[in-house]
Amino acid sequence: MAVYSVGQVNKYIKNIITQDYMLRNLSIQGEVSNCKYHSLGHIYFSLKDATGSIPAMMFQSDADAGLKFRLENGQSVIVTGNVGVFERDGRYQLYARTIRLQGVGALYEEFERLKYQLNEEGLFDPDNRKPIPKYPKKVGIVTAKTGAAIQDIMNVARRRNPYVQLILYPAKVQGEGAADTIVRGIQVLDQLGVDTIIIGRGGGSIEELWAFNEEKVVRAIYAAQTPIVSGVGHEVDITLSDYAADLRAPTPSAACELAIPDMSHTMERLRGMERALANCMDNKLALAKASLITLDTKLATANPVARLEQQKQYLASLYDSIQNSMNRKFDAMKHRFMLLATRLDGASPTAKLTNGFGYVEADGKPLSDVAKVRVGEQIIVTVQSGKIYATVSDVDAKEIL
Repeated sequence: MAVYSVGQVNKYIKNIITQDYMLRNLSIQGEVSNCKYHSLGHIYFSLKDATGSIPAMMFQSDADAGLKFRLENGQSVIVTGNVGVFERDGRYQLYARTIRLQGVGALYEEFERLKYQLNEEGLFDPDNRKPIPKYPKKVGIVTAKTGAAIQDIMNVARRRNPYVQLILYPAKVQGEGAADTIVRGIQVLDQLGVDTIIIGRGGGSIEELWAFNEEKVVRAIYAAQTPIVSGVGHEVDITLSDYAADLRAPTPSAACELAIPDMSHTMERLRGMERALANCMDNKLALAKASLITLDTKLATANPVARLEQQKQYLASLYDSIQNSMNRKFDAMKHRFMLLATRLDGASPTAKLTNGFGYVEADGKPLSDVAKVRVGEQIIVTVQSGKIYATVSDVDAKEIL
């Protein structure tokens, strides 16, 4: 009886399994368990059902092309690959090439596929989002004409700003043909020239919300010229429409709150701005008045009329000063003149004519020597009261001591 090594037996079993055509390419349905991601990118897990379990692994190179979502425990999947033997441990396992989610999981898989594709095309780029108008006059709504969503939107709009016109495009929001009516609603409201469009519906399962994940709806949102607010489902629900919209809201009511401003807050803000403006104007007026008073004071000081009056007063003061000075000088000069006149009068020949004295002239010249006159010559004797014309009858020369 031949004896074989462990390696030989494992290799023999591997050859048998490898040569089995059925095991080369098969799809197995089961639930994921014991899922682990290796640091190199390989994935190790088990696939189980009610009857048993099979170990499985997926190389990182296969995962890049054949796995469009993150594999996690509890997921119901369909794994396509081949069964092989890992000789070192002597165990067989499933080598996965592709993994797809089953049932609802398939919708998640399609969701992730579309999300990746449309994101790569730039439909979710934040730089392409349009700003939501702050004060819209007309808001379009794409949702079902009956149901909680439209009632919530109308109630919020009425409370926040009853003057905004709401235009409803009644659309199917789930089921066959829903995506087409949503697309048509977006296009019609976009052509009407509304300021903002709200798309949305109430919460539900992924199947019920699927119309808002349809590629045609996402492309219609991206192509619209009007800003779009998406409010689909509840806060935990995320659709591809949310990624493509210009603004995402957790619910239809929240979408309305984001699209329509609260007029009470706006009015209060305007009143606050009015008060701030009034205070600012009061402050500016007070500063202007103070500046005006300062300028008025400066103007009064620099006023030509005032300066002219001051100069007139100064001139009058100078005139009085000069007049007084001249009067003082005149009085002084007059006093001096009187003194000099008195002295001059004392030295004047005519002043000596008083008290019987006289002034004698001969031939128009003062006669100071009797030797200079002859008998019979005419002389003139001037006294205080007048002149005496006389003829010399005799001359008596006296000896002068």
